[in-house]
Order: sequence, then C-alpha cells, then structure tokens
Amino acid sequence: MQYRLDINGAIREVDAPPEMPLLWVLRGELGLLGTKYGCGVGLCGACTVHVDGAAQRSCQLPVGRVGHAKIHTIEHIGATAAGERLQQAWLKIDVMQCGYCQAGQIMSACALLGRTAQPSEAEINAAMAGNLCRCGCYNRIRSAIRIAAGLEEEGGHVA
Repeated sequence: MQYRLDINGAIREVDAPPEMPLLWVLRGELGLLGTKYGCGVGLCGACTVHVDGAAQRSCQLPVGRVGHAKIHTIEHIGATAAGERLQQAWLKIDVMQCGYCQAGQIMSACALLGRTAQPSEAEINAAMAGNLCRCGCYNRIRSAIRIAAGLEEEGGHVA
C-alpha cells in the first residue's frame, strides 16, 4: 500500500504492507538509520520514536496504524529545544559507552521533557524504565536528563 507519512516535518511516500513495522519503514525504505533495532518485541527501547509527541516503540507499530500522526526520529531531535538540551547534556558528561541504545534513550527523555519540563526523580525513572542499556550507563543518562531540565549542574550538583 502507498502511505504518505509526516516524518521529521516532511511528507515521505512509501509503498509497504500495512503490517510492516514502522522501524523497517524508517530504516529500510527511508534510510533513517538512527532508529535502532534492538529486541524486536518492544522491550528494550532502542527503536523509540515520537508519534504525535509520545514515545513509541517503532518495532511494534505497524505502518498501517500510523495514519496522519507526526513522526519524529532521532535525526530530528536537535531541532527541538528539549532535544538540543539533551544532546548537549549527553555530550557534556559523556553519557555514551557503546552508544547503541542512546537514540532510544534520548527519544524517551525528550518525550518526558516535552510533557514535564522539570520532572521528579520518580517521573524520570518511570519514563526511562523501558529503555535498556547493556553498558549500564543509567546514572549518566539520568544525570543528563536532570542537566537538560535545569535540575542539576555538570558534576552532579543540584542547580
């Protein structure tokens, strides 16, 4: 089927079966390789994108169910104020180790900051609970979120 998808602010046309996961449309059909394949069952968060501002697992979302939603991927995240702050915080404190999960981590964090400018520790933990990091960078990830939200200064000091 033909689909007209609003991805990163541009209309992109694809021909794909309706049950094809959005992840494979993004990566295979449109060449947007920042969104990663992790587990394929929506448990690890590596494939997280924004669908109308909400963090969604693209490996579990069939393209036929996207409709007219606005989709944003990691390639677009720096165009948003929260996304730019997160990217800067990630780099400032060197969050990444292997980096494979980081696009999904940033996408989940950005959706959180889009809902709640200064989230509590409980809100951060809840928003990030579905994103796995095999390298164990959880403390740096949460610190970068707090820095981007203006809740913490570099080095772990409360702002």
